[in-house]
Amino acid sequence: PAPGAPGGLFAWLRGRCLGRGAAVDPARDTFGAMTGLYGAIQPADSVSLSTRTHGAVFNLEYSPDGSVLTVACEQTEVLLFDPISSKHIQTLSEAHEDCVNNIRFLDNRLFATCSDDTTIALWDLRKLSTKVCTLHGHTSWVKNIEYDTNTRLLVTSGFDGNVIIWDTNRCTEDGCPHKKFFHTRFLMRMRLTPDCSKMLISTSSGYLLILHDLDLNKSLEVGSYPILRARRTTSSSDVASSGSSTPRAVGSPCHHNDLGPLSEKHLSRASQREGGSPRNSLEVLTPEVPGERDRGNCITSLQLHPKGWATLLRCSSNTDDQEWTCVYEFQEGAPVRPISPRCSLRLTHCIEEANVGRGYIKELCFSPDGRMISSPHGFGIRLLGFDGQCRELVDCLPREARPLREIRSLYSHTDVVLTTKFSPTHCQIASGCLSGRVSLYQPKF
Repeated sequence: PAPGAPGGLFAWLRGRCLGRGAAVDPARDTFGAMTGLYGAIQPADSVSLSTRTHGAVFNLEYSPDGSVLTVACEQTEVLLFDPISSKHIQTLSEAHEDCVNNIRFLDNRLFATCSDDTTIALWDLRKLSTKVCTLHGHTSWVKNIEYDTNTRLLVTSGFDGNVIIWDTNRCTEDGCPHKKFFHTRFLMRMRLTPDCSKMLISTSSGYLLILHDLDLNKSLEVGSYPILRARRTTSSSDVASSGSSTPRAVGSPCHHNDLGPLSEKHLSRASQREGGSPRNSLEVLTPEVPGERDRGNCITSLQLHPKGWATLLRCSSNTDDQEWTCVYEFQEGAPVRPISPRCSLRLTHCIEEANVGRGYIKELCFSPDGRMISSPHGFGIRLLGFDGQCRELVDCLPREARPLREIRSLYSHTDVVLTTKFSPTHCQIASGCLSGRVSLYQPKF
């Protein structure tokens, strides 16, 4: 709103602080129109993309300009499609020696893939006949890739419990210089906030780790980082000792790791903190999950709001008999009293998911404007909003947690959907399932 609009100057200034308004986001009206189009998509408005048997689809990723859709497959393949024409471009038939788990674009041409073969590969769309290089450093399945565009550092995580930093500024055919940045037990997923100021790590034991004031150039050895505002619902030693739930891969056996850096001794440093937060301050918390207060849970999927306002989790009970999609708002600022713990996350919205495909991880995502969530739901996907009008999160923050609103259900698969992704530039949603089919949803005119 303009200064002269209802609400006056103070309301306008508050909107600017929250990252809203035409002066801050000139594309807001465009995203509002896109949201309306998403709500009009029908189940029949889908296109099936497939080449040959390539196993389950574990991950989907669009290039930043939306011109290429990449597909990570169970049977060592990476598929590339033109999402506009729905045409198959190329198949990288032996991209890895084991399951391809995740794909991440560094820019519109360069992308990285990771695999259960413990390696990461860099590819260039202009020359897909050979890899740019292969990165060796993990000792177990690599599940997640992030990229800091400011420093051009690649960040990967795997079931060896390690988060590794790769310097792509000094990349050669033999690989990139790398270092182990962080280690924890039961690591599932790792994400960077859009401004790379925080790193979030989810675990199969139900804990969420947040590194505040992130500095990727400083490796964190055991005991070298301060623990801040630790909010726990169980004893603090459980991070190092809990073994009730082990990391589970999509269609893969359990994996155990015997190392754990956190202990009572390290957590007690929270009470010793004085002054401002130092770099790489670690917060350990157990996110509230509806219906799971008396049982353990596993955080299987972790995503972040495109504007950094919230985190999106897919949680399942240890027995896999219940799943939830939960949204948590970031609460910034110091605690009221320095010695009083304060949780940085507050549950704002949640919804129970279909318990289909037990043991398989379902990857969900935010829309480019953050107003909608696409969530695998049985043999299809659900489009979810914070309210019935698909308003932005900061415009409809509840005092108490509320259910996410189902905007549309889209079903075009004959098997369990494992992953879904919004196009960053077009009104299009992609989904991939256990039997290897990829579907595109878009409105028809």
